[in-house]
Amino acid sequence: NLGDIALLMAPFGATAVLVFGVPASPLAQPKNVILGHLITAFIGVVFTQYVGVTPLTLALATGLGVTAMLLSKTTHPPAGANPILIMLSGQSWGFLITPVLIGAVIIVLVGKAWRMLQNKYTPLNC
Repeated sequence: NLGDIALLMAPFGATAVLVFGVPASPLAQPKNVILGHLITAFIGVVFTQYVGVTPLTLALATGLGVTAMLLSKTTHPPAGANPILIMLSGQSWGFLITPVLIGAVIIVLVGKAWRMLQNKYTPLNC
């Protein structure tokens, strides 16, 4: 459903700000972007499929997602919204691949290409 996929655009928009705006930030590194989104999305799907969606479980899933990112050293703040969006839209396992994994990888790859182009065409004395 295109409407459900569109929900993930908010976190991806914030991801793009980090990847393109502050690419040297630890929070914008490929590992953080890809794994941060995957970890929190996985937690959102687990809660949706097996636990249920209530105000309490929304808070628990979000807290668990943040904790998992911190413990795995893959903190990516925009990904913190994933459990809520996934739970409220009732997503299933396929959502982890499309749009989560594919979207995160595309943002990382386009960010890398953008930096390569900037480095190639930016004069050294500027």
